[in-house]
Amino acid sequence: MTAPTPRRALLALALAAAAAATVPGGRASASGAKPPAGTGAGDGPAEAEAEGAAAGAAAAKTVDNRFWYSYAHWLAGTHRGTAALAGARPGLVIDTPAGRTEYTDPHTAKKATWEYAVWTSPVHRSGVPGTEAIASWNAHTPAGTWIQVELRGTYGSGAATPWYVMGRWASGDGDIRRTSVDGQTDGSTTVWTDTLAVDAPARASGVRIADWQLRLTLHRKPGAAQGPTVWLAGVMVSDVPDRFTVAASAPSGKAHELKVPRYSQEVHKGHYPQYDNGGEAWCSPTSSQMIIEYWGRKPAAGDLAWVDSRYPDPQVCHAARFTYDSAYKGCGNWPFNAAYAATYTDLAGVVTRLRSLAELEILVGAGIPVITSQSFLAEELTGAGYGTAGHLMTVVGFTAAGDVVANDPNSPDDTAVRRVYGRREWENVWLRTKRHNSAGKVASGSGGICYLYAPARPSVTQIAALRAVGVL
Repeated sequence: MTAPTPRRALLALALAAAAAATVPGGRASASGAKPPAGTGAGDGPAEAEAEGAAAGAAAAKTVDNRFWYSYAHWLAGTHRGTAALAGARPGLVIDTPAGRTEYTDPHTAKKATWEYAVWTSPVHRSGVPGTEAIASWNAHTPAGTWIQVELRGTYGSGAATPWYVMGRWASGDGDIRRTSVDGQTDGSTTVWTDTLAVDAPARASGVRIADWQLRLTLHRKPGAAQGPTVWLAGVMVSDVPDRFTVAASAPSGKAHELKVPRYSQEVHKGHYPQYDNGGEAWCSPTSSQMIIEYWGRKPAAGDLAWVDSRYPDPQVCHAARFTYDSAYKGCGNWPFNAAYAATYTDLAGVVTRLRSLAELEILVGAGIPVITSQSFLAEELTGAGYGTAGHLMTVVGFTAAGDVVANDPNSPDDTAVRRVYGRREWENVWLRTKRHNSAGKVASGSGGICYLYAPARPSVTQIAALRAVGVL
């Protein structure tokens, strides 16, 4: 990936809670599924701890999350042929199409006509002056349907950006090819694959994103009875600081480790060149698949029939295929990974940014493993044995000393995936936004990017944790 955040992998949300049943005002309901047996996440002291951490972090707010997911949310905004769908998992659907449009897929040259309907969100005033914005969405797109997600920001001056396409997406690949859109800029902001970023000169001049809107366009084949259903959509805006190091956080002192399946990306090296050839390119889908299975979901046997029977862990190949971004030519598009996770029954996923390792401990303590993005030289992370310009791994626990227990897919085989990384080193390579690469030049860091996947109806403890880190 290009600037501003490193890539070749990824991360994203547990707005799982975001898709939870809601009460008036959009607060998530306390009702819902409990975490899997063995996670150690019950309702009690952890909830109070999370709420206390939320209060302590309020003064240092650099991230603003806003997601629409309730029936009341979908009723709001502007409808052109769309309607809000009530039920256990509310959504946005096509009611009466607003019209027809032609779309020529740039990756297949296939031209087709589609019915469409459009929903435009209310304007959201960001809680921080933003330098980056990343959209997330969860949707069901049966065969013959797809969605387009657009984002328009307003600067502090009052001037507006164009409507930027943040993704053209379908869960399958038979109708259109899933794709980001290159070449979008207005001279002050630019879309880099999945991230809308204030350009460096504009940043120096004080340009910031003050508010924003989402526009969702739902497509279906003309005359079809069924269209897409969008369960969740929203944006994480952040004021990304320039920093080579971060302040050390105090460990909780509690050892806690979640039982997350372990998969290696390296056993797939050379597999499926059309999906970026496995190996180091598959850290994001490999991490996604680990957490999807932690929550008790996996592809059906029939879904894996296309995978070569000689390949191990075919579900990882499946995840790579169905997160692949045809413009980026890789599986590391952050929102595409979160959207893939949400194609599994009653899972939700979003991309967000955390501010400290203490926040990460809150989530893990509530039974929510987290996929994180980091970049480092080999000597900057003891025990990794490699360096990377951008890599995803799954944080599954902490030792009593506060060191990080991670399922690192950059391992020779599944049994070697579990790693323990020193707290201070790991915290810095994950949260910093500037670093020096192997050539000694200044390069970017992810600044705490992660993806969170969790049940659409999280437990009371999980809701408290998500609120504590600012996702709810």
